[in-house]
Amino acid sequence: MTDSSPAAALAPLSARPGDFAGRIGFVAATTEVATVARNRLAARYGEVPPEEAAVVVALGGDGSMLETQHRLLGRNIPVYGMNRGSVGFLMNDYREENLLQRLAEAQAAVVHPLRMCATCADRTRCEALAINEVSLLRETRQAAKIRIMVDGRTRLSELICDGILVSTPAGSTAYNLSAHGPIVPLGAELLPMTPISAFRPRRWRGALLRSDAEVVFEILEADKRPVAAVADYTEVRDVRRVEVREDRSISLTMLFDPGHGLSERIIAEQFTV
Repeated sequence: MTDSSPAAALAPLSARPGDFAGRIGFVAATTEVATVARNRLAARYGEVPPEEAAVVVALGGDGSMLETQHRLLGRNIPVYGMNRGSVGFLMNDYREENLLQRLAEAQAAVVHPLRMCATCADRTRCEALAINEVSLLRETRQAAKIRIMVDGRTRLSELICDGILVSTPAGSTAYNLSAHGPIVPLGAELLPMTPISAFRPRRWRGALLRSDAEVVFEILEADKRPVAAVADYTEVRDVRRVEVREDRSISLTMLFDPGHGLSERIIAEQFTV
């Protein structure tokens, strides 16, 4: 099992520049600026297929980082992002110079995805992984009614809302933050659960759960109030029951320049006004 203590949340990669020479895979968003950057870097440093690389450099925004991590799921190849998009919370600054040195000096943040198991109206089951969050969202004008259970115990018998989400620490600054959920530092071993436009109980603002919590959402009055479940890019319609847990058998490694790591960015974001 990967150590997820606060001290291990951000650690030096302990590599040398030569370790990555000729062993870098490059991926880019479909935008022109990202494609041009990818071609320039590949010509300068050489490249191998991402699945065979010692490290992958992702060029684009945060979406490119997530897409790359999904593409490499199960391989745990470190991914170093450089911002060539509009949002770059998970990305480093873009510079063509000294890439091998930057990779060798990078610090690694290890995160674990959420595994969603959704049961639909026709009793089919769908599993998907989420690096950011698993969200439940109403499908029609009718508000959703959802029962919330944690570790086999009913914690909220009925939440009337537009939706609800469970986020990873890495994803706590994404949709979770927009829904007024708390930012969670890496290594805290906590998962934020945040309602989306809660109507009843009106004052409930969500919860912080242990990272090993087993969460179950049951959809009430599902025929009248249909709900969809979304795990990053996977959407399942008309769900009846959704189970969410952290999958610690899968590790994802993101690389950051010293002093600009994900833990520091999460802390800094909490003081942004």
